[in-house]
Amino acid sequence: MIKKAVKMKLYPGYEAEYLKRHNELWPEMREMLAEHGALSYSIFLDPETNTLFGYLEIEDEEKWRHVPETEINQKWWVFMEDLMETNPDHSPVTVELKHVFDLYQQV
Repeated sequence: MIKKAVKMKLYPGYEAEYLKRHNELWPEMREMLAEHGALSYSIFLDPETNTLFGYLEIEDEEKWRHVPETEINQKWWVFMEDLMETNPDHSPVTVELKHVFDLYQQV
């Protein structure tokens, strides 16, 4: 399993709509993420800065690298671009975060 984290920026006032759209995530998007090796994907919001923190666990970097090329992912980017900072290709502006620490407790 590979751990990845990114930060993104939500426009002020769109917190509820962002949550709504993710709660109603398209089945095709769920399928594509699974097909590309996403084992889990969580997004957290810092309400003071509107910074989104995405944490995901994937099976394989090579499989994951192809996610942006999928039609459903590109459709999702267009669907979400009115809520967050995006690049000219409609992808969210992201900063990949460096993994520096893990702690596992034995139960």
